[in-house]
Amino acid sequence: MPTNATGLPFDDIRSLLAVMPGPDLGAAAAVRARDAMLTKPPGSLGRLEDIAVWLAEWQGKPTPQIVRPLVCVFAGNHGVVAQGVSPYPQSVTRQMLENFAAGGAAINQICAAHDLGFKVFDLALDIPTADITVEPALDEKSCVATMAFGMEAISGGTDLLGLGEMGIGNTTIAAAIYAALYGGDPARFVGRGTGLDDEGVKRKTAAVERAIMVHAAHLDDPLELLRRLGGREIAAIAGAILAARLNRVPVVLDGYVVTAAAAVLHALDPSALDHCVAGHVSAEGAHREVLERLGKPPILDLGMRLGEGSGAALAMGVIKAAAACHAGMATFAQAGVDDRPDNGQAG
Repeated sequence: MPTNATGLPFDDIRSLLAVMPGPDLGAAAAVRARDAMLTKPPGSLGRLEDIAVWLAEWQGKPTPQIVRPLVCVFAGNHGVVAQGVSPYPQSVTRQMLENFAAGGAAINQICAAHDLGFKVFDLALDIPTADITVEPALDEKSCVATMAFGMEAISGGTDLLGLGEMGIGNTTIAAAIYAALYGGDPARFVGRGTGLDDEGVKRKTAAVERAIMVHAAHLDDPLELLRRLGGREIAAIAGAILAARLNRVPVVLDGYVVTAAAAVLHALDPSALDHCVAGHVSAEGAHREVLERLGKPPILDLGMRLGEGSGAALAMGVIKAAAACHAGMATFAQAGVDDRPDNGQAG
């Protein structure tokens, strides 16, 4: 990460945003040209064709390919759990990481089914962030250090990155971020998380409202908002998204919590998510509304709200299929198929 003149940690993040590469339009044009020659009616693969173009734009390759797909799950704990916002204790976060390691979670099965790499990042689970209803979750230095840690997600090399999370209480954190970014009644961003009853939803809503009130004077800057209302996994995911952009790695976002990290970057620069797609729309909170705000139509809509990268991983299977169709299909000339019906109309 470059060193800035002022020495303020957030300035390092702003300097990286200023040098983000744009799409490779030449590679995109090459994909469109080949697509027009493939043995299918124009547009018949629907969004798969758009996905192939998107891959080319961000991989910078006229023939995009996916040979090292990777799902990264970031895990953190949150002080706001003390407000009764989850039916589960924080110990479940570590227990779920152990389940990931043993191969017993849904994400393990989905990654295996689609031949995806899988990594988990433990973000100081034994030291929860501060309770956002009382004080900032993180100081500026710690927030940026965690973002830098998230940037290491791509250090081993990947050509498609899926992002997920694990953390008891983190849907409360995500709801607070959305409420701070978009305003209005915080209750509309509050969902049932891991299965709250009606009284639990009331406690969760009250916690979000208190957090917004406590930090109200400091929420105009998206990075300040992130460190006050966020969590380590959300900061790390924001870092991973930014690192992927700088290294031309396309990104697949998971659900409600991962999108909160993306929303912070979008608030800083609306083009910051151009290399990202939404893997799915979650049934949690107001995820559909948020995706509309970000201009990210989901690839899948399966009523899921599990987290742990599950929706992103499923969508990565679709993206792999899009790349395979584009690269592997024969052209009309190769297959000896007439490229137009005799009457010149699609049949």
